[in-house]
Amino acid sequence: MIALVRAVRPKQWLKNVLVAAAPLAAGTLFEPDVWPLVIAAFVVFSLSASGIYLLNDLLDVEEDRAHPTKRFRPIASGALPIPVAWVASILLLLAAPAFSLAIGSWQLGALLAVYEITQIAYCIWLKHVVVIDLVIVSSGFLLRAVAGALVLDLALSQWFLLVMSFGSLFMVAGKRFSEKLKIDQTGGVTRRSLEGYSLGYLRFVWSLAAGIALIAYSLWAFELGERADFPWATISIVPFGTALLRYAYSVDSGHAGTPEDTVLGDRQLLALALLWLVSFSLTVLFR
Repeated sequence: MIALVRAVRPKQWLKNVLVAAAPLAAGTLFEPDVWPLVIAAFVVFSLSASGIYLLNDLLDVEEDRAHPTKRFRPIASGALPIPVAWVASILLLLAAPAFSLAIGSWQLGALLAVYEITQIAYCIWLKHVVVIDLVIVSSGFLLRAVAGALVLDLALSQWFLLVMSFGSLFMVAGKRFSEKLKIDQTGGVTRRSLEGYSLGYLRFVWSLAAGIALIAYSLWAFELGERADFPWATISIVPFGTALLRYAYSVDSGHAGTPEDTVLGDRQLLALALLWLVSFSLTVLFR
């Protein structure tokens, strides 16, 4: 059981907090009756993502056993038997959309089905297709954000979708850049998913994505600020933009890992995230 818990990567469930992004942007997150549905969306995405993590480790088990650090993963190390991992993966992948239907949200169930199909295709094939792999991984973050809107039947603004899309692409391309930078510096073994990329191309992608995300957020904030008596939305651009610059510093120095590790491991980023959350919350509360 301990090996199974490790294999489903509960630490990475932090990504699923993105289901609260749409309710926050809509100003409904602070309503008590919203929380049960947001928590339900968080749970079903955690189940679905864990099923994908298990499947990915099962398909990559031989490569992981030859990797200096991944060989310690539960499946690669033998701590979690392969048949048990297969059963757990299938059950989790079926349970997530079924639970969505049980809470009365067929839209969330349909979105989870799309998420699982694309992620399974990624694990089997698309992770080795240049550019497409970046888009697929980025879409996982975007679908989490959309899930929070679907379960509450909220309308999504074009600015929200642009910020989430390019913010996700920025983090994914940044992670790839940091990985390749470290490999080039240390002379380690290159992952197949990185072989088709150059550092220059990955830098172009994460720089472009960061720029579009910042512009889209700024335009969104100015639009929100027009409806408010105090310019909290405009003020929120400062911590948002500074956080992007800080995250880009981690990327450029080769220290950007998974988004949750990068943010939680950087006190400045955490402080900026808190400042942004406070200013943006005040924006939606008093608009």
